[in-house]
Amino acid sequence: MLLTRAPLRISLGGGGTDLPSYYRKHGGFLIAAAINKYVYIALQHTYVEQLIIRYSKYENVAHSSEVKHPIIREALAMMEHDGRFLEITSMADIASGTGLGSSGSFATALLKALHAWKHQLTPAEQIAAQACEIEIDRLKEPVGKQDQYISALGGITCFEFRPDDTVKAWPLALSQDTSEELEDNLMLFFTGYSRSASAILKEQDQKSKEGDADMFQNLHFIKDLGLRSKEALEGGDLNEFGRIMNEHWQWKRKRSQGMTNAVIDELYETALTSGAVGGKLIGAGGGGFLLFYASDKPKLLRAMRAKGLSEVRFRFDFNGAAIVFRD
Repeated sequence: MLLTRAPLRISLGGGGTDLPSYYRKHGGFLIAAAINKYVYIALQHTYVEQLIIRYSKYENVAHSSEVKHPIIREALAMMEHDGRFLEITSMADIASGTGLGSSGSFATALLKALHAWKHQLTPAEQIAAQACEIEIDRLKEPVGKQDQYISALGGITCFEFRPDDTVKAWPLALSQDTSEELEDNLMLFFTGYSRSASAILKEQDQKSKEGDADMFQNLHFIKDLGLRSKEALEGGDLNEFGRIMNEHWQWKRKRSQGMTNAVIDELYETALTSGAVGGKLIGAGGGGFLLFYASDKPKLLRAMRAKGLSEVRFRFDFNGAAIVFRD
């Protein structure tokens, strides 16, 4: 048996500029952090020729080409594995549709497992690139590259997405004190809304492909905010980082009418008057998790609990995709 895990993520600045429809024309930049909430993949040898797959559904097929789950099917094809005598099981700490990059983490954990199953020592960057190839090139999903790369590499990481499709990644230069303070004062709350990111991302992707001036202006500004976030974080000015988060959210919500709703807007405004310096919805928008940088954590926690929200506590993950168990 083999068990791998890949971390979920939060975006700290520049999110949205990692879509190919934008960075292939203008280059992208963002900061993301892996967190200690994971997608797990277990592989096990069986004594029947069929391929058995367990996720939210159950599949039992004769060949990998018959698999309905698109990421599993394409990953097995990429690895040239017919699936016979194999059982694949997936689990997750947090359900999909919550904005934490679960599909990218799923693809990364699966590829990490399949490479290890074949006794291949594969660099994290290669696994990330393969996960991107599956989602973006093979499945034509309107997603960016940050989820796969931060899940594979881990840490609090800066990413530069270049027009030639190469990706440069390097650790954000945080002092130990700043890293710990940032981790302590970021608070994550589930809004109660799960959603598919596809519709919102497809709208952004289509407008970018069409050269929509307003969309490009928005993403140019978001990229600049990502660079300003980097400067604030590396300078240890976390309150300024929180204020940039708020500015980011105000610009992000302009990208699509489906980005937010009246309930989420009310929750956000309550947070700003109850100990939050700034915040935003994580992921494409429309639901999922609200992330805040807090100046008064107890006050913010009381306010969100009064609204029926529960906090999901987390720590940063600095390992990225990893093998957890091998027998």
